[in-house]
Amino acid sequence: MRAAGEETRLRVLCLLRQGDLTVSELTRALGQLQPRVSRHLRILVDAGLIKPYQEGSWRFYRLSALPAWLAELLDGLEGEEVDALAKAIDEIRAERAKRAADFFAENAEEWDALRLLHTDDRLIEEAILSLAPDRVDSFADLGTGTGRMLIVLKDRYREAVGYDLSPEMLSVARVRLDEEGVKNARVRRRDILAPDQVPPASADLVCLHHVLHFLGEPERAVEVGAATLRPGGSLLIADFASHGMEELRERYAHRRLGFDTEDIVEFARRANLILKDETSLAPRSGGGLVSKIWRLDKPLSATHSAPQRETALV
Repeated sequence: MRAAGEETRLRVLCLLRQGDLTVSELTRALGQLQPRVSRHLRILVDAGLIKPYQEGSWRFYRLSALPAWLAELLDGLEGEEVDALAKAIDEIRAERAKRAADFFAENAEEWDALRLLHTDDRLIEEAILSLAPDRVDSFADLGTGTGRMLIVLKDRYREAVGYDLSPEMLSVARVRLDEEGVKNARVRRRDILAPDQVPPASADLVCLHHVLHFLGEPERAVEVGAATLRPGGSLLIADFASHGMEELRERYAHRRLGFDTEDIVEFARRANLILKDETSLAPRSGGGLVSKIWRLDKPLSATHSAPQRETALV
């Protein structure tokens, strides 16, 4: 109560209820010097009301689970001060959106050229929704990029987290989540192939959306996905079918030229997963890239010996 009761710290809690913020963003929103803001943040951290985390050179803060009385108090706040904080958040979001727009503008030509080669994104997303469980408690998106899967699957999970190594992509993802009003998802800077970066047994649904073809050892990402799943959970993989477009290696840094279902079955076997279902989607035009979506399920029993395929799939 003492930690939350001071005026500046109460304002910090109000701001962080709108989403994760950096120290510099909090400093601007509060109109105070950084050393003063940092002192208040340390008090809130020590009280267990907020948590810091690092993404490269950026340090973010987010709310912990607040006591019910404090959450109710924050809900009831109103007046000019609260309106000023809301305006400050809007300005921060506008600045983030501008940075994201600038990032996409610099890369739009390359990205658009690649998008023309494969299936319409809308069809891929519809196929992902058709293979995903109707409702899960927790969702993890490995290699989240711009956070698109967090948005596509927003009605299927109670809470979600997207992991990516690129700060630029994570900045874009935060803007997208704000624009779509997704409040129950967050993003974190993590190397999904590094040990202990992603919490084990923390999700009921995991997604690898157009991630595997960038990796020299894609089977490792599948193993991480399997470790992230709780028993009975599902891993969705969206990627390209095997193809021969060697130019994608140089132009777009693709390490693998797509995957056959036999590849995915082998990855699943190593990770003790079962291939539950798959679907193929034709490219926008002839000669383009075929998109594939696979669903791999984790057995409820750790001692279950998973066959290579649960059923004969076409």
